[in-house]
Amino acid sequence: MDKIILKDLSARGIIGVHSDEREQPQEIVINIILFTSTAKAGQSDDITDTVSYSTIAKKVQALAESSQRFTVEALAEDIAGLCLEDPQVKKVQVRVEKPRAIRFAASAGVEIERAK
Repeated sequence: MDKIILKDLSARGIIGVHSDEREQPQEIVINIILFTSTAKAGQSDDITDTVSYSTIAKKVQALAESSQRFTVEALAEDIAGLCLEDPQVKKVQVRVEKPRAIRFAASAGVEIERAK
């Protein structure tokens, strides 16, 4: 199966359990791997024959910026579900990270894999 990769998609949203995290949007970094077949688009060179990563990215960013989840786990599940709505996506890996969420760490996050 082929992969379409969205790397380091940035969003700003409310995510976290502490009161200060619920007040101001913070940076969220999202990585997505969409498992699909790119063979038809590879032959036709037609964007309609593949998953539109631009469309997926815009939907994911809008979701992350509006969802106001308490956990990165819940946001990752939401993103995976959204990606799997595309009929061409068979499986998805989603990584959601909060940069500087823990002192002395670049980020903290979760990575999940879901399939139809």
